[in-house]
Amino acid sequence: MSVSLLRSWYSIAAVAAAPMVLALVEVFHPHPDDLFHLDVERWMLVHYAQIPLFPLAALSVATLVRHHTDWAAWLCKAGMFVFAVAFTSFDTAAGLVIGLLVKGALASGNPESWRDMIDALWFDPVLGGKGFTDAPLMGLIGRLALSFGAVAGAISLKRAGHGWLPVLLLAIASFGINVFKSHSWPGGPLTFGGMALAAGWIRWESLRRQARAVASLQQASDAVAGPEADPSRTRVSVR
Repeated sequence: MSVSLLRSWYSIAAVAAAPMVLALVEVFHPHPDDLFHLDVERWMLVHYAQIPLFPLAALSVATLVRHHTDWAAWLCKAGMFVFAVAFTSFDTAAGLVIGLLVKGALASGNPESWRDMIDALWFDPVLGGKGFTDAPLMGLIGRLALSFGAVAGAISLKRAGHGWLPVLLLAIASFGINVFKSHSWPGGPLTFGGMALAAGWIRWESLRRQARAVASLQQASDAVAGPEADPSRTRVSVR
């Protein structure tokens, strides 16, 4: 495999890997009905993995427009920043802290004595796992910021000449966690899996455009140089 091809694959993986890994992690995200019947070990592993993956997925999308200076690109970067901060804060409290409390409750031998404390966080309207309206504020802010940033990024990318299909996939996929109101299955995997495919597709388009531009410049250079640039065509006159 050539060095240029390896660089191309690395460039695509750099923007697609984080959201794709996050999508796979979300497949295993437990759906808790009763927190005391939770698979705590799996719950903790999933939420430990999500802490770095949420900001890395946001960075992947922001990277697609890192060289763009239009208003849509700036809105994309702002939206991804808000998503990373809000969702990481939300997931730390509603994921890791809840998991540690449930783990302690189960180990105590009297979990019911912990229920009020756990429910106080789980149903908290700002950082809770469910919130009183099934939409805790930090989770809601994060979900909306993700869709806002992705749509703005899609607009910027389309203005820069990218195809309709990948930019539409980027925008539409970002609404998965808003439609299903959850980052567990199916909302999370559909959202981040779709965004990973879109990001890889967009980067592949960029690499193709760069390759065509280089080839065009090379052809123009060869045309200007003419046959004098080819030693095999140089005529030597002998007098």
